[in-house]
Amino acid sequence: GQNFLAENKKKEGVQETESGLQYIIHAEGEGDKVMPEDKVLVNYKGTLIDGTQFDANDSTEFYANQVIKGWTEALTMMPAGSKWELYIPQELAYGSREQQSIPAFSCLIFTVELLEVVK
Repeated sequence: GQNFLAENKKKEGVQETESGLQYIIHAEGEGDKVMPEDKVLVNYKGTLIDGTQFDANDSTEFYANQVIKGWTEALTMMPAGSKWELYIPQELAYGSREQQSIPAFSCLIFTVELLEVVK
């Protein structure tokens, strides 16, 4: 994952936060910004860096602070209506823990469409 992220951040449009989260903004929404305790409605797809899809969901709700650190960080930067691609280092994902079809120490890629902040 480290080599992938080192090369990925050189690509056009990729931005990186201080924590190491990388992202590309495909669409910038104009809706409400997310606070960590907010419930959000999203569409998403998750893959490993080799392209293997491990999860996808449309119109799913959850609290922004009850997911992996990389998701919480990204969601709190996104206004509703945004679509971002996230490149999450293992430290901000599951680290040494295996999760179903996600091996330990995996860098994860998510396409996330933030539909709304649920009031």
